[in-house]
Amino acid sequence: MTDEIKKELKRLEQQHDIKILYAVESGSRAWGFASTDSDWDVRYIYIHRLDWYLKIDDKKDNQEEILHNDIDLAGWELKKALRLFRKSNPPMLEWLRSPIIYLEQFSTADKLRDLMKDFFNPKSCIHHYLHMAVGNYREYLQKDNVRVKKYFYVLRPILACDWIKQTNTMAPMEFHKLLHSQVTDQKVKTEIQNLMTRKMSGEELNEEPKIQILNDFLEQKIEFYNDDVKSLGQSEQPDAVTLDALFKQTIYEAWDKNGGS
Repeated sequence: MTDEIKKELKRLEQQHDIKILYAVESGSRAWGFASTDSDWDVRYIYIHRLDWYLKIDDKKDNQEEILHNDIDLAGWELKKALRLFRKSNPPMLEWLRSPIIYLEQFSTADKLRDLMKDFFNPKSCIHHYLHMAVGNYREYLQKDNVRVKKYFYVLRPILACDWIKQTNTMAPMEFHKLLHSQVTDQKVKTEIQNLMTRKMSGEELNEEPKIQILNDFLEQKIEFYNDDVKSLGQSEQPDAVTLDALFKQTIYEAWDKNGGS
């Protein structure tokens, strides 16, 4: 499938007259607990030719396409990606840390990884993950019978909050790293590991009685972070000078130093 994904990325470049700078897996395959029928969630950053930017009207700065072969393609134009990076946007930071890279051209992604420590905002990221956890918990896990695979959609962001609070760095995408470093209660850990084993073996993980030990664990965490996030100091957003320079350099680098072909 990797070859098929790379073929589709090349097609996008030709079809839209763009250069794809960076393309990664962002879903359950990158998290490390894909089931046999999981989609391929491909996310990418791309850049247009110089002439595309030298017009007064705003133009679409993202692309989305779902293919028949379970490949879900979604990309952000570089200026959009850099604006989100400046805000310490967690999905953007996750892409840069994905363990599955399909394409990396030029030096842009590498330079962004070097800049991450300067632009990383713990409060912003914890707030994002907490919002995700609370929303998914309320929607999926408060009935007597729940879709048990949805536990991962609450556990992962909550454990990401734990990682960020403990290390003051961006959380890894790989779920097993979060699980083994952040869950100290052995009964909770065993329950989560059992769910992971079932999911990766191909079980549907449809509706079952809720797992009370996990609900208790998640409710305690959510309550803690609802209070804790209020006490976190707000970091100043860095200026855009470095990212402006990176944008200009990428245009020259991607389009033969002159923005052309």
